[in-house]
Amino acid sequence: MAVYKIFPSKDATMYSYNSSRNTGLDEILELSIDPEPTSGFYLDIPRLSRFIIQFGDDEINKVYNYVDGNTHKAFLRCYAAEVNSLPGPIDLAITTTFDDYGSWNMGTGKFNYDPEYQNGVSWTYMTSQDGTSWPLTNGYNYEVSTNYVSGGGAWFTNSDYKYTQTLDYYTSKDINVEVTDAVDAWNDGVIGNNGFIVRIDEDIYYSDGNNAPVLKYYSRDTHTIYPPCLEIRWNDYDFNVNSNIDELNTLPAVISIDNNPGVFYPASINQFRVNSRPEYPARAFQTSSYYTQNYYLPENSCYAIKDLDTNEYIVDFDEQFTKLSVDDNGSYFTLYMNGLEPERYYSILIKTVINGSTIVFDSDYNFKVING
Repeated sequence: MAVYKIFPSKDATMYSYNSSRNTGLDEILELSIDPEPTSGFYLDIPRLSRFIIQFGDDEINKVYNYVDGNTHKAFLRCYAAEVNSLPGPIDLAITTTFDDYGSWNMGTGKFNYDPEYQNGVSWTYMTSQDGTSWPLTNGYNYEVSTNYVSGGGAWFTNSDYKYTQTLDYYTSKDINVEVTDAVDAWNDGVIGNNGFIVRIDEDIYYSDGNNAPVLKYYSRDTHTIYPPCLEIRWNDYDFNVNSNIDELNTLPAVISIDNNPGVFYPASINQFRVNSRPEYPARAFQTSSYYTQNYYLPENSCYAIKDLDTNEYIVDFDEQFTKLSVDDNGSYFTLYMNGLEPERYYSILIKTVINGSTIVFDSDYNFKVING
């Protein structure tokens, strides 16, 4: 099974109350609705912020070459840095950005720059203060903000490319929404890739100033391990056994990871071998050692990758997309290092079910990704 992470080529937050301010280099992406008025606004018009994010066509095309028509899914993932004043369940709207007016420019501004930078995308402008503006009226194929403050992007009305995620008190505030249809459409040239616009559903209106939600997410310019990503998962599982190799069906068992030099570059693609055998093999008449015979793990065994410093899963167990393949030499999986932050240590975990018992093997199967 395979998981490939693509990091953004550009992202920025757009603020209705700083309509020409560019924030292309901010470490944070922001979503908010604030009912408090700003100078020049009517009292019932809230201040809004939303963000725009794009992933490169070349990277998407490269991954789809790996996918090669296999079953796959794509997910937009953004990691919460801070969430304030959540009034209860709220819906986020994720839509593909309309591209008939051209592409948007990320710019080099930050929110706290004084004077403000206006050399990139903002609430009013796609490119810069002197460049192309976002359309102000809805068209046949696209929609713009008209409820409150004109601007803030334009997005396709096609329901195939509109997604929703609900956030509430008791669920993760991270964005993790499947966007397979949109990424397929970009790769196939059905629509142009101008990225996603992520916003709080504007049908929600807050008249109470104490309920003004602000959701902050790490951007591509974060100095943490939490940049947003487009995570593409596909099923490359293969079961191809011709020789006399047995399935491991005895506990306790011994698991080790082979073909692990311990250090990889971000461009590396590595096939890890999973060696397994019973800890106490049954006696049998044979000419070779009991302890050199390899076994393969049962079907639906899978792997996960964990960051050693934070103890967080970078790639979680998934019985469809991180499932171990099998050949004459045992179980194995392929890992794409591009989705792992360099200069950090990672650990491999193996999960399997043997005789009704779910076992997770975590015995310092570690490696590091270094800068190329």
